[in-house]
Amino acid sequence: MSDDEQTPGTEQTPSTTAGGPQPEEIRFFGTTWVDRSGNYALRRVGVAAGSLAAAVAACFVLRFAYEGLEIANIGSFVNVLVVVMFAVCSAIAFRKTWEGFLRRPADPAREESLRSLKAIGFIGSLLAYFFRSFTEAPGEKLRRAEYETSRAQYEKRRDARTGNPAARKKPKRK
Repeated sequence: MSDDEQTPGTEQTPSTTAGGPQPEEIRFFGTTWVDRSGNYALRRVGVAAGSLAAAVAACFVLRFAYEGLEIANIGSFVNVLVVVMFAVCSAIAFRKTWEGFLRRPADPAREESLRSLKAIGFIGSLLAYFFRSFTEAPGEKLRRAEYETSRAQYEKRRDARTGNPAARKKPKRK
């Protein structure tokens, strides 16, 4: 793909076409979160509705699985154990997903080890997406802070260069 071609959902914003650091893409939003263009509000509504619909559908699937356990008549202890397991895993997945929107993980290996637990508690992750999309694109605050910091550092380095004609101050005329 050439530099002129774009994938759908990743429209380039005016601030990303200039030199310097480029913003990180967010799933379903591309780089439109930078200036909130390209149907940003509509995408946020779509993410919220989609994640809530997926969470409701997942609850129905889990309900059918629970009914299957009841039909199998394997005992109330196992039934309670399954319900508690999904509740605890969903709570942990919600918390870890929510924390992922606020800061990068300190230990990526630990996050990798929690991947299976988050997969079991996928309903919690879906609900975290649902609630976070009310205020912003999920993860936008973190990426915006990182992007603004890198832009400020870039501008500082650019202005400090002596050989950069764009950064030179023009002499005042008398």
